Amino acid sequence: DWFKNWENTGLLQFEDKNGDGRIQYYNDGNAEFAAKAEAEYGWKGNEMVKVDRDIMVLANPEIANLPNWVIALVAAGGLAAALSTAAGLLLAISTAISHDLLKRTFMPSISEKNELLSARIAMAGAILVAGYLGLNPPGFAAQVVALAFGLAASSIFPVLMMGIFSTKVNKQGAIAGMLTGLLSTLLYIFSYKGFLFIPGTELLANTPENWFLGIAPEAFGALGALLNFVVAFAVSNMTAPVPDDIRQMVEDIRVPKGAGDAQDH
Repeated sequence: DWFKNWENTGLLQFEDKNGDGRIQYYNDGNAEFAAKAEAEYGWKGNEMVKVDRDIMVLANPEIANLPNWVIALVAAGGLAAALSTAAGLLLAISTAISHDLLKRTFMPSISEKNELLSARIAMAGAILVAGYLGLNPPGFAAQVVALAFGLAASSIFPVLMMGIFSTKVNKQGAIAGMLTGLLSTLLYIFSYKGFLFIPGTELLANTPENWFLGIAPEAFGALGALLNFVVAFAVSNMTAPVPDDIRQMVEDIRVPKGAGDAQDH
């Protein structure tokens, strides 16, 4: 019954090849069942056509014959987690574009009304992009999460670490490092997963034999972060040093003023 219910969603499909009304799937490694199925039905016992891995968590309560209210709680929990995360990310994206990018960089004289309007436009654009990726995901849920964390690790994490623990990395180095980590990770990932906006691009076979140094696309963020560190320090050494006020601000973050007064007395 649970199989038929989920088949109605299009996430699960089977073909009843022998017409017995049962879903049959024999592991290819089980020679006995495979040979029996092939002898009786002329096929190796696989009636499964499609199984979307994203449904496993949602389907488990129904597979276990749990009450409907438990299934409803699982679905509600998943929706709540998704909506709360999406809301926070949308606010962060809209604020970063409207305030940090426009107000503080390109349009310092922008009014609060236009800043709010730009935040709303940025949020709408983010929703459209997220909706497209939701309808055309580059992988199943776990892979997409791994890709997202890989991109964050290769772009944001090194700059945060260097901003706290180094007074030698300047603005030019931080920007160059972030771009290097982000672009290298994106290029590596979409060389195997597909370029979203370049239809027909030829992909590399996503197999361990073709991976660079044996690194899977979902795990390339660590190498992207390393490239970020290297480029950031290299560019900082070749450009103007960090201004004294910025250097002092970093020192104050490390050791706030008056932090040692209590011990001295």
